[in-house]
Amino acid sequence: MSTPIRLVVADDQGMIRAGFRSLLDAEPDLEVVGEAADGAEALEVVRDLRPDVTLMDIRMPQLDGISATRQLVAEGVDTRVLVLTTFDLDEYVFEALRAGASGFMLKDAPADELAAAIRVVAAGDSLLAPSITRRVIDAFVGRAPTRPAHAVPDDALGRLTPRELEVLGLMARGRSNAEISTALFVSEATTKTHVSNVLAKLGLKDRVQAVIYAYEHGVVSPGSDRT
Repeated sequence: MSTPIRLVVADDQGMIRAGFRSLLDAEPDLEVVGEAADGAEALEVVRDLRPDVTLMDIRMPQLDGISATRQLVAEGVDTRVLVLTTFDLDEYVFEALRAGASGFMLKDAPADELAAAIRVVAAGDSLLAPSITRRVIDAFVGRAPTRPAHAVPDDALGRLTPRELEVLGLMARGRSNAEISTALFVSEATTKTHVSNVLAKLGLKDRVQAVIYAYEHGVVSPGSDRT
């Protein structure tokens, strides 16, 4: 049997933490190894336990989830952050993505969806589902016009081949690898290679950052979704 995905749950409400622990520990491949009641405690617990995935509430006392996420990323702590929020267009979600979170989930999401999201993030992918990408990014661009600190120079786009630039545009429009493969008439393996090359050339860690980068640097614009 494979090693379970180790989790830390950071939320200032004890009942929510207990609920998540109960739901997630019921999954054979997931294990909650620690909890935190605020952002400062989350930093300590995550540094100590090094979980595969940290479920991070945004609004917490002492230190909010965005600041905690940013600090963990800056320190290079080997954990993937999955942000928990009450509203799917919570303005803080956008800042969390900028801070380095790998995605976000609604707190009231069904247990199977939350478990699936954790598995996706633990596998090294980012959780910005095609069904929500356009809403999230349109709102993100509208509310956050300035560049994030990690943005790379515009001329970095010149490192991409025409096909890689096309792949970046499709990623920014919320296309999955399968959908990109269909659109470009290539195999999924080829698409995965293109995606990896895009991330490497632009110095980005995952698809979330690639989508944000694409919108902020004019590769696509809000409302430009085309099939």
